[in-house]
Amino acid sequence: MQFDMTTLAARKRYKLLSSLVVPRPIAWVSTLSREGIVNLAPYSFFNVMGHDPAIVALGILEHPEKPLKDTARNITETGRFTVNLVTEALAAQMNQTATDLPYAESEADMAAIAMSPAIANGVPGIAHSPVRLECQLMQTISTRTSQKIVLGEIVALHVEDALMLDSETARIDLEAHRPIARMGGAGLYCRTADRFSLARPDSKTQPLD
Repeated sequence: MQFDMTTLAARKRYKLLSSLVVPRPIAWVSTLSREGIVNLAPYSFFNVMGHDPAIVALGILEHPEKPLKDTARNITETGRFTVNLVTEALAAQMNQTATDLPYAESEADMAAIAMSPAIANGVPGIAHSPVRLECQLMQTISTRTSQKIVLGEIVALHVEDALMLDSETARIDLEAHRPIARMGGAGLYCRTADRFSLARPDSKTQPLD
């Protein structure tokens, strides 16, 4: 079956893409308003886009009633945000913060989520998240709608000690690192414990890992 994505209804485009381009890692994004209020919201149109510089890409869909979602507003106004990765143990709290609170209220307070001070960018991270990426805004791309694509440079990285096999060689214990991921647009998630390996083919270019 073929779809003309330029003429297809936006809702159907969303349902197709969110169900087919999977699994998607979850960026549980913390931001600060100008008044210092912590905002938390999960986004699965997200990934890293390079390492030199280290870049995060975040897709923030339009809000049905407001010109900008609170996350986009805070990033635009302050130029800073922190991406927290989500484990199965944090799934229920993450889901709580997907609610639409008034701008002056904090999802961290509402869901009783402990926050941890930032290393470099001033935006607190989620204390129990095993991986936190502190980012500085590089560029915001506006689409035809109020959807935003945010590019941020990772200026500091927090990794839980239990995940580090060797900090000198940057070896991560992948058996210990088990984030969850999105599998659709209707609250469907997956675990990342089932894994397999494939040997890389011979190449003149040496792998980085």
